[in-house]
Amino acid sequence: MFMTKVTVNSGICGLVSEISVEADEMQTCKVSIVSACDAIKAMEAGLSEVDGYTECFARFSDSEVYKAAEAHCKHLACPVPSGIIKAIEVACGLALPKNAEIVVEKKI
Repeated sequence: MFMTKVTVNSGICGLVSEISVEADEMQTCKVSIVSACDAIKAMEAGLSEVDGYTECFARFSDSEVYKAAEAHCKHLACPVPSGIIKAIEVACGLALPKNAEIVVEKKI
């Protein structure tokens, strides 16, 4: 069993989400979400068990993560769904653990 934890600070909302993914040798993943955001927390029910390989190489429209986001998440720019996919990738050994970053600057 392999475990990965990803913490996503979503930005101006200030709501931090912690995603934990456990993957077995067959790349079956169990996703757990701790979040102050009710919409993100609601996504967890649809992600209790997903195929990691399928999830990481799916089209957005076929991804269980993005289907859950479509059903529950009200903010299209929310980075949490991407963070969930990154956690699945690492837990399944499909990517090395490396931080991702979005840097926002408003220039006048």
